[in-house]
Amino acid sequence: MTNGLLLWVDDEIEQLKGHIMFLEKKGYEIVTVSNGTDALDLCRQRNFDLVLLDEQMPGISGLETLRQLKEINPSITVVMVTKSEEENIMEQAIGQKIADYLIKPVNPNQILLTLKKNIHRRAIETEITQSQYQQNFQQIAMQIMDCKTWKDWVQVYKRLVHWELELSATESSMTEMLQMQKEEANNGFAKYIKKVYLEWIAGGGEKPVLSPEIFKTKVFPMLNAGQKVFLVVLDNFRYDQWRVLSGELSAYYDIDEDMYYSILPTATQYARNAIFSGLMPNKIQEMFPDLWVDEDEEEGKNLNEEPLIRTQLERYRRKETFSYHKINTQADADKLMQQMQQIEKHPLNVVVFNFIDMLSHARTESKMVRELANNESAYRSITLSWFRHSVISDFFRQLAQMDCKVIVTTDHGSIRCTKPVKIVGDRNTNTNLRYKLGKNLGYDEDKSLFVIKDPRKAMLPQPNLSTSYVFATGDSFFAYPNNYNYYVSYYRDTFQHGGISMEEMIVPLITLKGKKVRR
Repeated sequence: MTNGLLLWVDDEIEQLKGHIMFLEKKGYEIVTVSNGTDALDLCRQRNFDLVLLDEQMPGISGLETLRQLKEINPSITVVMVTKSEEENIMEQAIGQKIADYLIKPVNPNQILLTLKKNIHRRAIETEITQSQYQQNFQQIAMQIMDCKTWKDWVQVYKRLVHWELELSATESSMTEMLQMQKEEANNGFAKYIKKVYLEWIAGGGEKPVLSPEIFKTKVFPMLNAGQKVFLVVLDNFRYDQWRVLSGELSAYYDIDEDMYYSILPTATQYARNAIFSGLMPNKIQEMFPDLWVDEDEEEGKNLNEEPLIRTQLERYRRKETFSYHKINTQADADKLMQQMQQIEKHPLNVVVFNFIDMLSHARTESKMVRELANNESAYRSITLSWFRHSVISDFFRQLAQMDCKVIVTTDHGSIRCTKPVKIVGDRNTNTNLRYKLGKNLGYDEDKSLFVIKDPRKAMLPQPNLSTSYVFATGDSFFAYPNNYNYYVSYYRDTFQHGGISMEEMIVPLITLKGKKVRR
């Protein structure tokens, strides 16, 4: 078995015998020809792992050979090895998607390096990445055990996401080991949240920025500095999804990455309304009862976001005008783009994109979507594809040209749920799979659950005197005993939110400044 089958096309092939012998000793099989026509004939008959191609040859040129090779096989890997240093030829070769461009004289190790990069990259990356993760495994385990503050948990989560992205980009078999480490971390994180969350809400101890403080800590200081602000909220957006999208945005923006903690429940009705109002949920209910919708009401739970923003601006005696846009459909997005010149006149603009949340729900309800997004890596991939091929990409490119600051954030993340936990409630109990509120909820005294028997301590609405909240932790989800097996098989392995996990609670808070408008 060879390391690869190569085709070397050069009219001075006799002078390259030393290079060819060197590569043959390294395990490569090499076929040689002296002109483009013979190269094209061979590529019609055989599949080569890589073609080394000279530009200056009699007959058809290297560039023309390259063009025709790409017609025969668009994915063929071609490296130009030529004396030509003309910039025009380099640009044309790059434009036709060559893998590399080497200028003669080249030494054998240069050729070997380009073969390693272009034939063996994935295997080498997998081997090195696995080795590095193995070396880091124990350090991460110790880091999880030593977590004492919210900042410690942010660092652990970032590190786990880093390795998740690294391993998923290879053919590694270690993703299961990483998944076990994430579970261990989430178990520790849940214990930490159960210990400190009510203290945070009471205002005691060192705490992170929470949902109601986004405007006060991020938006208002920028407005005070005289900057225009676009607050872009991507519903149900996780940190790993942000890491994938950040690669797309880095070409246009300088990026300042931060994180904040979503309040409980990590659900739109609570967390996003808290962002826009600057208030905890029970305060919204008390101060603006007409803007709060209880769990058992049929009305949509996030229809009052614009008036909630207005109440916050008024409470802080801010005079800025603002615009608010919720993007659910392509038509909404097109309308937003058409209005950009008018929108830009406001000091503050808030835009909510609901695609990722809709994808999460569609994945639960549709077998086809579940197949398309069958794991975290595929879920990220669909998010990236949406970003690249929808209006949101144009939206961010246009914002990069404007003299404004862009804050990208979310209300909460989500977690893929695998472990059912039985719970019993009456018909008025809410439907969310990661948290329940109601009277006389029945559940096993499971240590993993976080139970809040006095909702006032968590600054949550209390529809009845006996209402309590129960939160799932880790990757568990609530299931009713009735039709238990059907319910579990339907919802297992779906992305849910509302409970306690790093994925749901530790979420991106990003500031972008367009590179074209640097000061």
